[in-house]
Amino acid sequence: MTEDTPPDWQDGTRALRAGLPEPVKHEPTLPGPVFAAHYHLPGEPTGAYTYGRDENPTWTLLERAIGELEAPGGGAETVVFASGMAAISAVALSQLGAGDTVVFPDDGYQALPLLHQQLAAFGVTVRTAPTGGDAQLDVLEGARMLWIETPSNPGLDVCDIRRLAEAAHDRGALVAVDNTLATPMGQRPLDLGADFSVASGTKQLTGHGDVLLGYVTGRDAELMAGVRRWRKIVGAVPGPMEAWLAHRSLATLGLRVERQNSTALALARALAERPEISGLRYPGLPDDPSHTVAARQMRRFGCVVSFELADRGRADRFLESLRLVDDATSFGGVRSTAERRGRWGGDAVAEGFVRFSVGAEDPADLIADVLRALDAASA
Repeated sequence: MTEDTPPDWQDGTRALRAGLPEPVKHEPTLPGPVFAAHYHLPGEPTGAYTYGRDENPTWTLLERAIGELEAPGGGAETVVFASGMAAISAVALSQLGAGDTVVFPDDGYQALPLLHQQLAAFGVTVRTAPTGGDAQLDVLEGARMLWIETPSNPGLDVCDIRRLAEAAHDRGALVAVDNTLATPMGQRPLDLGADFSVASGTKQLTGHGDVLLGYVTGRDAELMAGVRRWRKIVGAVPGPMEAWLAHRSLATLGLRVERQNSTALALARALAERPEISGLRYPGLPDDPSHTVAARQMRRFGCVVSFELADRGRADRFLESLRLVDDATSFGGVRSTAERRGRWGGDAVAEGFVRFSVGAEDPADLIADVLRALDAASA
């Protein structure tokens, strides 16, 4: 399949076929990973593949696949990285320089403050504002870039991407959206006006908790050339095995997202009935503060539910009592995970705040396990 998947295909079909080459007799549907530091290169150094830090055939297929998911109509380019933070850093550091101003969310991914510090050291002014209520609008004036994370991690606030993108562009600013939690199955930032859609493929995109990966997708060739150049400079390239595993995993993305999203909504509804739960957030709940905006721009609401228990002890007892849920710091995997986010010290959350990532378990089994653990934590 040398051309992009048809734009009228449904998400699950597109994910299953995205990025696959034309069929060749006696060859696998998805070619195996290409392990190569260098390539045969007689004469002038022309052609697609010259050196292993620059390009790899396994990356090419994965980049094509992700591009088809993020921008089904075509015209987008994707660059894959060794991790989500490598992708985030590449966008910021390839587009910003001394004297520029960038606007970040103050409730975003925990590692963002590290990037803030580095940018400040390079002479970039960093402003922050909350995700909720489109508060970043108030600090946009004079900015070179607006960085959006929606839904935010871990608080699950949502902002209006289209509104913010239009306002930023009116002021001459670029717009990048961290699409990790939603995935391209949940929302497509480029269609909503963003210049870059950035994500950690470590999470639900690959979904098995065994790959570190990141990517950047954009439609502007010049902007994306800067991102690709930055990858070359710092060498933040994925291994071919990781890239192949990621592409293989896309085949089940539609199935995983449908199960995990539907179970997340069912779990959120069950938690809403529990008196010991406070601060429950899930954008798919009709009474969630972000639901109206989320429903306007998202096709699916994600696999993460957040809530608070009374204190650290109650949260720890709850996590220890779970049987089907791993206490781990990632999200989006086929096996449910949960953690008390306050243990890291980097998020502005209460000590009893729990980020819960819903996996692909049978919904009845998972919800029963959660309710039983809540009972045990209250005993």
